[in-house]
Amino acid sequence: MDFNIEKIIVRSPRLETVIMVEKFIKENSGKYKKTELFSRLPKKVMWGTFNVILSYLYDNNKIGMDKKGYIVYIWSPEAGKLFANKKRY
Repeated sequence: MDFNIEKIIVRSPRLETVIMVEKFIKENSGKYKKTELFSRLPKKVMWGTFNVILSYLYDNNKIGMDKKGYIVYIWSPEAGKLFANKKRY
């Protein structure tokens, strides 16, 4: 997944902005592509900040993108607990 954060002006997002974007993606999982998602956010954010947030969520395995480019929320707390409690060798 390419976020182009090297080529655009980026700013560090505030925690409330990251939470707002994550919540919106979770509630609308698989409905919107990247630019459509950006335009439908409840509060406006800068494009660079939005890309930093998507990059963060992707790197932490909370979102993914399907073959058609739709953003999907994939984080599962139940699966996270299973992996956290798994015996390591």
